[in-house]
Amino acid sequence: MDIAVKGKNLDVGEALRTHVLDQLEPQVTKYFSKAHDANVMFSREAHLFRADITVHPVRGVVVQSHASGEDAYAAFDSSLERISKQIRRYKRRITNHHARRSAEEALPALQYIIAPESEGEDELPEEAQPAIIAEMPTEIATLSVSEAVMRMDLADVPAMMFRNRANGGLNVVYRRTDGNIGWIDPSHTQQA
Repeated sequence: MDIAVKGKNLDVGEALRTHVLDQLEPQVTKYFSKAHDANVMFSREAHLFRADITVHPVRGVVVQSHASGEDAYAAFDSSLERISKQIRRYKRRITNHHARRSAEEALPALQYIIAPESEGEDELPEEAQPAIIAEMPTEIATLSVSEAVMRMDLADVPAMMFRNRANGGLNVVYRRTDGNIGWIDPSHTQQA
């Protein structure tokens, strides 16, 4: 497994890099012997250190976690603990989904990153278009609702679009502010 350890405006010393390699690889390969890669990014947030971990245990699945701590080691250890829990919790479902995925076609799409609107202007004209800063190819996976919720939880993202395996339509699952999961399924709407 390839592991990249980087610092954002922070020098990652050899001791920290060794700690990450010694701890991360055994935790992931315990469940996925052929895991693809992992990235660990350290940064500073005021007086705290932040560790962001991203692991690709199998093709098409992303597991992410982040934590903050008084030092970089504590931040990494907390983030690694969350990654380990997620992988242990979902291991069977990830491997079962991976076996099924080869028979199903993902929907190719483009993902855009849009710059936030400037705060200096009171009101933008209606014809104003947002500034696109990046355009990247992506895939919209064909999943069941429970698999989409699992993927959203593993990737630690607030929302996920997927093609519903039951009806072939595009659906969205999202994390609500009350902690519950919301599900948008346009195929179940009634025509007026």
